[in-house]
Amino acid sequence: MSMFQLFLFQLSGILFLSQQFCYGKVMMEYIGATGVPVKLEAVPVEEGIDFHFILSFAIDADPSGNTQNGKFSPYWADTLTPESVAAMKKSHPNVKALTSLSGWSLGDKVLRWYTPDDTQQWISNAFSSLSSMAQQYHLDGIDIDYENFPRHNSSFAYCIGELITLLKNQSVISVATIAPYHKTTAPYIELFENYGDVIDFVNYQFYTDKVRKPKSYVEAFKIRAGQFDKEKLLPSYEVNGRGIQGDAFFDALSLLEENGFGVTGVMIFSADASSSNDYYYERKSQDFLLNSTVSV
Repeated sequence: MSMFQLFLFQLSGILFLSQQFCYGKVMMEYIGATGVPVKLEAVPVEEGIDFHFILSFAIDADPSGNTQNGKFSPYWADTLTPESVAAMKKSHPNVKALTSLSGWSLGDKVLRWYTPDDTQQWISNAFSSLSSMAQQYHLDGIDIDYENFPRHNSSFAYCIGELITLLKNQSVISVATIAPYHKTTAPYIELFENYGDVIDFVNYQFYTDKVRKPKSYVEAFKIRAGQFDKEKLLPSYEVNGRGIQGDAFFDALSLLEENGFGVTGVMIFSADASSSNDYYYERKSQDFLLNSTVSV
C-alpha cells in the first residue's frame, strides 16, 4: 500500500467515525425531574440521531433549598445512576448525557438566580462541583435552565458564560445548551449575545408560548429565531402538557420546513411523562428527523 493509499484509508476511517458519532440531527430529552422511576434504557434511541439525555436537575442548593454558592448537587430520579448512564452510552455510542442546571423548583422551594457575593468564587465552585459530577455521571455537557431572576440582574450572563467557557476550555464538557422561555428571554439573550460561540443549542420552551396551532407555532418560532441563532434553535414539545399537543406538533415541524427553517433537532420535555405512552413522541420525532431532507 502506497503512502497515498494509506492516507485515503485512514481518512475514510476518520470520516466513518465522524458519521458514526456525530450525525448532525439531534434529539434533546429531559429526564428524571419529576421523581418517576424512569430508566434510560427504556427510551427508544435511533442510530442515526445524536441523542442527548438531559438529567434534571443539578441544583446549587442543599436539600432544604438553601443556596450553596455554586456547589451543585444532583437531584434527579434515583434510577438514573452513574452505572446506567455508562451502560446507555456503551450500548448507544450516539448518546450523550447532560445535566440541566436549576429548573423551576426543589420540592416546594422555588429556585431563583441570585447574585453571588463573589462571582469568581461562584464560578470556581460551580466549575469544581460540575467537574466532579461530570466525572461521576459520565456527562458530556450542561443545559442552563434558570427560570426566575431578580428584578435587577447583572451577574447571570457573566457567571454562566464564564462557567461554560471554562468547562469547555478544560475539556470537561463538549456540549452546552440554554433553555429560555417567554418570561426569561432578556437574561438569556444577553448570555447568548456575549457567549453564543460556546452555546451549541437553544432549547427554547415553546410550550410556554401557549400556541396550539401549527401556523401559530411557526410564527412563535420566527420570533425566537430573531432573538437567537435560528441554526441553533430547536422546536420543543411538552408531553401531556402546555402548548401545541398531539400530532399537530409534527404538522408544525413540516410547516417550519416549508417556511425555510431547517428542522435538524427536537427537544422534548420529558421522558418521565412519555413513559406512560411508550415514548410515542420520541419515536415519531426521531422518525421525522431521519426522514427529513434537510442537510446538516
